[in-house]
Amino acid sequence: MFLAKERTTLEKFFPGLDKALLKMSFMERENQESSSSQANPTIKLFGKFGGPGLVIPAKYGGMQVTPFQAIQIQRALGSRSPSLAVAATMHHFTVAMIEEMTPDKSEFDLFERVAKNNLFFSSGFAEGRAGISIFDSHMQVKRVSGGLIVSGSKKPCTLSMSMDLMTASVILPTIDGQPEELALVVIPADSPGIERCPFWKSLGLTGTESNEVILNEVYVSEENIFNMGAPSKFDKVVARSFIWFQLLASSAYLGICSSLVERCFIANRGIPSERVALATELEGAMSALQGLASIANDDENRENIVAQAVFVRHLVQGIIERVAMSATELLGGMAFVKSPEITYLLASSCALAFHGPSRLSAVSGLDKYLCGEPLQLS
Repeated sequence: MFLAKERTTLEKFFPGLDKALLKMSFMERENQESSSSQANPTIKLFGKFGGPGLVIPAKYGGMQVTPFQAIQIQRALGSRSPSLAVAATMHHFTVAMIEEMTPDKSEFDLFERVAKNNLFFSSGFAEGRAGISIFDSHMQVKRVSGGLIVSGSKKPCTLSMSMDLMTASVILPTIDGQPEELALVVIPADSPGIERCPFWKSLGLTGTESNEVILNEVYVSEENIFNMGAPSKFDKVVARSFIWFQLLASSAYLGICSSLVERCFIANRGIPSERVALATELEGAMSALQGLASIANDDENRENIVAQAVFVRHLVQGIIERVAMSATELLGGMAFVKSPEITYLLASSCALAFHGPSRLSAVSGLDKYLCGEPLQLS
């Protein structure tokens, strides 16, 4: 049965969540029946089911799912609520990044608090800025006694309403001629100087809570600053985080597209060969993601796996673009005109193209890599 494996894995880790989501209408799950300034009810529901702990290590009270299990869950969530799956991507990716930065901290209690209290991370990285790596910083910082003062703006910032902790990439001010260093800062969402402003006007993914978050001289204590190394270097932290992001985002959007194809089967639209052709492309994309997931934690071939992550991501993106349009065509013009859900799913599924790295920005670096040069991505 289509999507059976993914929904079985979702049920294993979150018993009853799928049924709870289905009790809401589709547009309610996408927060279109309430104000955009309110939290999305599916995100709140995901928190009640322990969703924030999905990829947190078991030693901190999390579920510690494998990359393989994570992408199955992401696809299942995307097929029910596009906004929830995309929002969860940002939280889980942030967890994976922080875990890579803190492998040896025996008294690290941040993840324990997140898992115990079901706290959500938002991510204030450079995504959304054309031609800029998602790990680059767009924040202004200055050193003060005991920490940093951070100012800047993130737009859009997913989970802006439900976030308990905001993360942002910053370039640490240099001392005594030392080279620049990239760092991650963790900021409590109720810190003085944080402001949320309406921003998202797109038709799709309205429930991701993607507003503008402004930081006006926000204080960050030293214990909430995590060094990441040289800004342009694909070290272990950046590489592993990059791979996790591509896996989580690609599977979430694959789930959104899967919802359109599932509707073709339910409504018996088209002929069997047409429906099976669409499912074949999606299952092939999922197999590629599963192959990437199986090598995601291999640190011996870091550069090669990062390159593979980009290849797989853009493969999945292309498949989604083709299948989403074909499925919408099969569902028919009247369904497109009369059902806002079809239009919404089509618009949402294609948004994977707007997450970095874009095909245009990556092609030069991949071309040089394939010719034997070190991998460089922007």
